[in-house]
Amino acid sequence: MAKGPEEFSVDFVLVGTAAVVAKTAAAPIERVKLLLQNQGELLKRGQLQKPYVGISDCFYRVSKEGFFSFWRGNQANVIRYFPTQAFNFALKGYYKRLFGSRKEDGCFKWFLANVASGSAAGATTSFLLYHLDYARTRLATDGFLCPVNGKRQFHGLVDVYCKTLATDGVPGLYRGFGASIVGLTIYRGMYFGLYDSVKPIVLVGKFQDNFFASFILGWTVTTVSGICAYPFDTVRRRMMLTSGHPMKYSSPIHAFSEIIRVEGLRGLFRGVTANILLGVAGAGVLSGYDQLYRLVYRSKYSSITKKAS
Repeated sequence: MAKGPEEFSVDFVLVGTAAVVAKTAAAPIERVKLLLQNQGELLKRGQLQKPYVGISDCFYRVSKEGFFSFWRGNQANVIRYFPTQAFNFALKGYYKRLFGSRKEDGCFKWFLANVASGSAAGATTSFLLYHLDYARTRLATDGFLCPVNGKRQFHGLVDVYCKTLATDGVPGLYRGFGASIVGLTIYRGMYFGLYDSVKPIVLVGKFQDNFFASFILGWTVTTVSGICAYPFDTVRRRMMLTSGHPMKYSSPIHAFSEIIRVEGLRGLFRGVTANILLGVAGAGVLSGYDQLYRLVYRSKYSSITKKAS
C-alpha cells in the first residue's frame, strides 16, 4: 500500500535522525578510513611524508592533531547524510511501487526489484549532494600531518568550495562522479536489496522486534555491499583529491589502472578493514530506523485504538 504524505514525512525524519546520530558516532573511524584509503595519492603529491602502517598507527597519528580532529569534515557529512539517507529510504518506496515489487511474483523477481529500487533511490539523490561528499573527503584528508606548504590546505567547509571553484570550477566538485554512480549502483542495490529480501526471512518470530538481530543483519548487509563496491569508492576519492592540482586522471578507467600499476590490486582496498568497522554506522541506520519506526507507529496506532474504544 502506498504511503501518504504524513508517513513519507515521518520516514524522512526518522531515517535522517538515525543516520546523523550513527554517522557522527562513527566519524573517527571514517576519517581514519579515508586517510588509509587515499594515502597513495597523498604520498604521491607530497602531502604525506610517511605511510600509515595500519588502523592503530593512523588513529595514533590523527590523535596528535587533537581529539576533535577525528570529526574534521563531519559537518559536511551530517549536512549530506541527512537528506541522502532520508531520501534514499523514502524514495525507495516510490521506486519499489514503480518496479512492481511483490512477493507473489517470486523471490528472484522480488529481489531484483528491491535491488533496482535501492539503486535508483541512491542515484536520484547522489547528483544533487555529491559536492558535499567531495568537501567531506577533502577536509578529512587535510590534516596537520598531511600539510601543504607547512599548513592545512583548507580552513573549513566554505573554504573548500571557494578554492575548488576558483581552480576547477563546478566540475571540480564532481570529479569522480562517474565511478561514484557505478559504485553507488552496486552498493545501494545490494544494501537495500539484500536487507529487504533477507529481513522477512530472518527477522521473524522471537527476532522480529529484536534490536540486536536487526543490527547484526544490517551490519552483515552493509559489510558485504561495502566490500563489493569498495574499489569504485577508492577510484572516485582518488579522483576527488586531484581537484586543484595540475595532474589529473583523465577518467575512472585511467585512475583504476594507475592505482593497480603503482600500488597493485591491494591499493584499491586500502582502508577496507576500517570500512567494515564503519559498517556499524550503516547497521545503526537500518536497525535504528526500524526501531524508531515501530515506536512511532506503535504509539500512533495505540492512540487510535484508545480513541476508538
